[in-house]
Amino acid sequence: MKIAITGASGYLGSNIIQNLESNDHSVTPINRQLLYGDPMDLAKTISGCQAVINLAGAPILQRWTKKNKTIIYNSRIVTTKNLVKAINSLSGGEKPKVVVSASATGIYRANMVHDETSSKYANNFAARVVDDWEDSLVDLSSDVRVVVLRTGIVLGKKSQITQKLLPLFKLGLGGKIGNGKQPFPFIHIDDAVKAYQDAIEDENFNGIYNLVAPVQVNNAEFTRILGEKVNRPAFFIIPPFILKLLFGAAATMILENPEVLPQKLQKQNFRFNHPTLNDCLQEITTDV
Repeated sequence: MKIAITGASGYLGSNIIQNLESNDHSVTPINRQLLYGDPMDLAKTISGCQAVINLAGAPILQRWTKKNKTIIYNSRIVTTKNLVKAINSLSGGEKPKVVVSASATGIYRANMVHDETSSKYANNFAARVVDDWEDSLVDLSSDVRVVVLRTGIVLGKKSQITQKLLPLFKLGLGGKIGNGKQPFPFIHIDDAVKAYQDAIEDENFNGIYNLVAPVQVNNAEFTRILGEKVNRPAFFIIPPFILKLLFGAAATMILENPEVLPQKLQKQNFRFNHPTLNDCLQEITTDV
């Protein structure tokens, strides 16, 4: 199958490409600048592809200055709208059969339990971006199957969070954030990659899915288990005000999280390779 992908250079994108190519798919990365240009030029790249994966988006965990908010917003909404225009301009066998688009669990209101039927959305900038990001797909031609994967915190040996936290935990400087009670919706990179492949290949996939592990944990449990895996104490407590000084309003993405259930994936008998945080962190910390 020929597949086009945006956000190809990111951690998730590069792992998806590696997996798809190892399963005999042909993958065409879409240049970032092409996403902001004439949709007709973008259509030329997509033409003949059976599937499109949409991962493009600037990092959202940064200070929400006016400039950064514009970059974050446009990198998702403007690019996705152009992608939709490009796909809709194609006809017959030129048009992809499926679009699999990234989204985020940050759309949900914090400190509540959510499955895919939930409409209790958060009232902050990140949630509004995610909501508009998903809405950008509504004009897509009805003959294109659409799958939206609301993804939790992606964990892997080379994920951003692992690269930043693991050295600190190995030095015995790990610790929970505040009281540590905030939910920690996570997914191992292998399971995230597998979900994208299944969403492309399995026509039963349709609509919105929560891409998180089935076992629920909080920040304190994450801290404890990671400390155990590296055989170091993790007694420190990171005061919320430190994160607020670093990230401003964006600190809410760390301090306040929803509890998210992968109900639709489970109903479709999706097999998680790392369903628990213990499984996940065991794989990540082995030989690291």
